[in-house]
Amino acid sequence: MSSKTVLEQVGSGVLSRTLEEGYGPGAWHGSDLKAAIDDVSAEVAFRRPAPGRHNIAEIALHHAYCVHDVRGRLSGTTPEPFVHDGGDWLELNDGSTLSWNQITEVVETEQRKLADVVGKLGRGVTSPLGDAERFDLVLGITSHAIYHAGQIQLVKKLV
Repeated sequence: MSSKTVLEQVGSGVLSRTLEEGYGPGAWHGSDLKAAIDDVSAEVAFRRPAPGRHNIAEIALHHAYCVHDVRGRLSGTTPEPFVHDGGDWLELNDGSTLSWNQITEVVETEQRKLADVVGKLGRGVTSPLGDAERFDLVLGITSHAIYHAGQIQLVKKLV
């Protein structure tokens, strides 16, 4: 195999395409995260499948938090503060802290901002990370989205 990195071989557009596979639109493997949360009502979003288990609202906001973190790591900057300061898991029992509409907007906004950074890597946005580290982060956040999309699909069936 050549000494070129994966990104040098296929181009940085692979990172953008990889993000789409996990978040959307339209993954070949089933529901991406956007599709998984798209048909969720506020009532269902805050229902727990069992005591002590995460609800869909918590899972979605957790993913947005992780996307926010990855964006900062890729760009080498400190992003603006996240919508809450409770860490990557916030207990959400109803819409009093954040409404379901606010949560889905945060998820969409964070994904869009990450996609923007990824799309501009090498074209105006520099990263302190090497190609392999950038690839690993994008692949990781994509896997994270796919994992949680499946989890959300299961929670929808359970509640």
